Amino acid sequence: MENKDKTNNSESITKDESEWKAILSPVQFAVLREKATERPNTGVYNHFDKEGIYDCAGCGQPLYKSTTKFNSGCGWPAFYQGIPGAIKTETDTSFGRTRTEIMCSKCGGHLGHVFKGQGFKTPTDERHCVNSISLKFKPVDE
Repeated sequence: MENKDKTNNSESITKDESEWKAILSPVQFAVLREKATERPNTGVYNHFDKEGIYDCAGCGQPLYKSTTKFNSGCGWPAFYQGIPGAIKTETDTSFGRTRTEIMCSKCGGHLGHVFKGQGFKTPTDERHCVNSISLKFKPVDE
């Protein structure tokens, strides 16, 4: 199924469950495709400060620049802004509360949630709380 994403003009990726299971680890599949959450303070990128780009671990789409990453103390990597057009949002009413889910705009992979108005001294006053397992870091020199 070919589908152009209107936000960044890239082709959307559509795979069935067996195709995703063939390319993702079991934990990546649980987070990216089944909307699981990795345990806090366990992800490789939580305390990671190299310069580069964080891509979607599912499809490789660039999602976040390292310059937008900050230490929120929440136990997961935090960013105040995604690369324009790379992140889509959806209302999540699971667990008896309303949150804003963030997903890769290309493959629909679950990244985490975005929270607003928490008082962080960032340009957007947003905290994109992202599962490390849903990201793949690419250093600036690649």
